[in-house]
Amino acid sequence: MNEKSPLRFTVVTVFPEMIQESVKWGILGRAIESDLINLNVVNLREYTHDTHRTTDDTIYGGGAGMVMKPEPFYEFYNDFRKGVEDPHVIFPSPQGKRFDSSVAKRLADAGEVVFFCGRYEGIDERVMDLVDEEISIGDFVTSGAELPVLIMMDAISRFKKGVVGNFESVKNDSFYNGLLDHSNYTRPREIEGKKVPEVYLNGNHKLIREARLRDSLLRTALKRPDQFTRRDFDSEEKKELAKLITELYENAE
Repeated sequence: MNEKSPLRFTVVTVFPEMIQESVKWGILGRAIESDLINLNVVNLREYTHDTHRTTDDTIYGGGAGMVMKPEPFYEFYNDFRKGVEDPHVIFPSPQGKRFDSSVAKRLADAGEVVFFCGRYEGIDERVMDLVDEEISIGDFVTSGAELPVLIMMDAISRFKKGVVGNFESVKNDSFYNGLLDHSNYTRPREIEGKKVPEVYLNGNHKLIREARLRDSLLRTALKRPDQFTRRDFDSEEKKELAKLITELYENAE
């Protein structure tokens, strides 16, 4: 996707207000106002034709709950494709691949991202023929996909240049480069006997960068050992790991 073109989201839902109200504030709201992000919220009920604008029905073969009907999704999709050549359709689902920073970064370059929001006991399986990928935000179930979609849109949007004022802060986020973010401090220098580490106060940017990298490595090892053990460390990281091990050894004596 061209860096100058907006990031485009379309959310198909039976509760459009959940999306519309939630994006009015914060970074996402400002990005929409600035046309860095185009958000199109579609009420799935607009693609129904009965008096009650029904989007769900009972389950073939019996069972508790209701399933979302396929016809409204197909009608929306066929109508949408008249103006969009190659949308990337996502169905948020606990059965999907795990959403993480690398997925968010990839989807920021996808061009036209469409979210199908499921509800009730799920969605008619035939709708999955329109879906490019299922994505899960975790091994749990929510009442609908609207909240997972909001989380994903927020994370994806951060990778669009201009959405976050200083893109360097995005590069320093946890998981951007596979490591957790380092500790951060602000004024006052001391509170209840707890001081800001001296290295962050001396103005030596090289030492600060090295200290932050060591802290990032340590945090990742302690909090996310799965991330740490998968990492292919570069030469600078290996150097700081050696310093970190030395510091820990000397402090233990």
